[in-house]
Amino acid sequence: MNLTPVLRAEALKVLTLRSLCGTLLALAVVTTAFSALAGSSDASDPDFDPLFTALSGVMPGQIAAIAFGALVVSSEYQGNGIRLSLAAVPQRGRWFAAKLAVIAVPALLVGLATALAALLAARAGLGTAAAGLTAGEQVRGVVGCGIYLMLMALFAAGLTTLFRSGVATLSTLIPFILVVSFVIGDAAGTAADFLPDKAGQIVLYRTHDGTPGPWTGLAVTALWAAAALLAGFWRLRRRDA
Repeated sequence: MNLTPVLRAEALKVLTLRSLCGTLLALAVVTTAFSALAGSSDASDPDFDPLFTALSGVMPGQIAAIAFGALVVSSEYQGNGIRLSLAAVPQRGRWFAAKLAVIAVPALLVGLATALAALLAARAGLGTAAAGLTAGEQVRGVVGCGIYLMLMALFAAGLTTLFRSGVATLSTLIPFILVVSFVIGDAAGTAADFLPDKAGQIVLYRTHDGTPGPWTGLAVTALWAAAALLAGFWRLRRRDA
């Protein structure tokens, strides 16, 4: 079977499941709303970073991106739907590639649109505090934010394929990002810049003192996502549906 009909079938699955579209809507609403609120922050803080402040809504918003990646895959394991999918597409690599495509493309497009909306909403509140941001810095922040959200969605998709459970993925990733990552970050110093979330978020800062740069940090997150996807594909290939 060619890849095109497989892509079409997987895209229809995403479009017909309200919960999946709802997570993307939540991503946009939550990220923009929190960034707009951050726009009223105190710019006199010595650690104030106008770019990160404007895009800080991605912190809670990324939970929706993770949920989207996990739910797209975990929906296959509900009611043994995976058996029907693999019966229709016996080439598991082709099926997995199509599944990842329908996660990556919507997550990237929604992420880019959301980052732009968040930046504009926050800048309206920051006023002159954000006047020093250059066009290049803002473009880098918006593009980097979209890529980061896509990578986190793919990271979650890889773990869900490995665990064969969306609940297990969400129970692992969300506490890690909200709690463990901050604890490790305080204890590990600059080594925390190589954690999957911390590394990717470097692109959201106007300036950063750590070792990885903005794009290098995204590359680190991409490596984490690739490792999770390879592990998930290994499990998919070796286990019966």
